[in-house]
Amino acid sequence: MKVTRTSIPDVLIIEPRVFADTRGHFFESYNHTAFAEATGIDTQFVQDNQSRSGKGVLRGMHYQIRQAQGKLVRVSAGRIFDVAVDLRRESPTFGRWVGAELSAEDFRQIWVPPGFAHGFLVLSEWAEVLYKTTDYYAPAHERCLRWDDPQVGVAWPLEGGQPLLSAKDAAGVSLADAECFGSPG
Repeated sequence: MKVTRTSIPDVLIIEPRVFADTRGHFFESYNHTAFAEATGIDTQFVQDNQSRSGKGVLRGMHYQIRQAQGKLVRVSAGRIFDVAVDLRRESPTFGRWVGAELSAEDFRQIWVPPGFAHGFLVLSEWAEVLYKTTDYYAPAHERCLRWDDPQVGVAWPLEGGQPLLSAKDAAGVSLADAECFGSPG
């Protein structure tokens, strides 16, 4: 597997080894030992999630203030623009974002550590997104950062118009008002 650090070094792009021939392809999407050796992250995943969304759907920017989740995200069908925003106050990259295109064709994955808001925009007609989490879903601790907060400034590759949002995502708060990780100020 190939691991590439992004402009926020804790967020990683992971490219598995893919074996392809005339029959199709095979790849190991996750192996605990290989992941730990390649990334230096020895974590335990406790939950797998899957979503299917149509073109223009934006899911996010989600995080849990307690039971913070690290996420290993990949696409099994279609193409997305995946985004992580650093919400760790003590981090030199606090408030910054990084994004990467992921698709079923390129097999790339992104590691989003605990302490980050996460979201994605569907670029293809539809997409299926799979992700492993390091802690369980805890609705009482779930928070939502505003997807279009000008202070964060995510450059979403929107093809005109507004994305399709859930009511919860449309009500996300700005970074200035968000409950973040670590001590304020």
